[in-house]
Amino acid sequence: MPKHYLFLLIAVITETIGTSALEASQQMTRVVPAVIVVVAYVLSFYFMALTLKYMPVGIVYALWSGLGIVSIAIIGYLVFGQSLDWPAVAGLAMIMSGILVIHLFSNSAAH
Repeated sequence: MPKHYLFLLIAVITETIGTSALEASQQMTRVVPAVIVVVAYVLSFYFMALTLKYMPVGIVYALWSGLGIVSIAIIGYLVFGQSLDWPAVAGLAMIMSGILVIHLFSNSAAH
């Protein structure tokens, strides 16, 4: 795996951790989850910045946000008991399809 994809993967994972902790922080009123939010987002943006050395910002942001959206939706469903109806699942599938199109067919994905 090229290192820029590893950086992007770490950025997505830490963003997902931060967003999950944001839900657990109960509007930033619980200290430990609130600290996790801040640390996770700092790490996420740091690794996203490293990715920008190798890929254009639009592609990086599309991949980061798309993978983050899908990951958070799955975590919300599995961990927080939030429901996903068929239109939500279809929308998430379209996001994943877009990510695959960018990754597999776009020449813009690398500098």
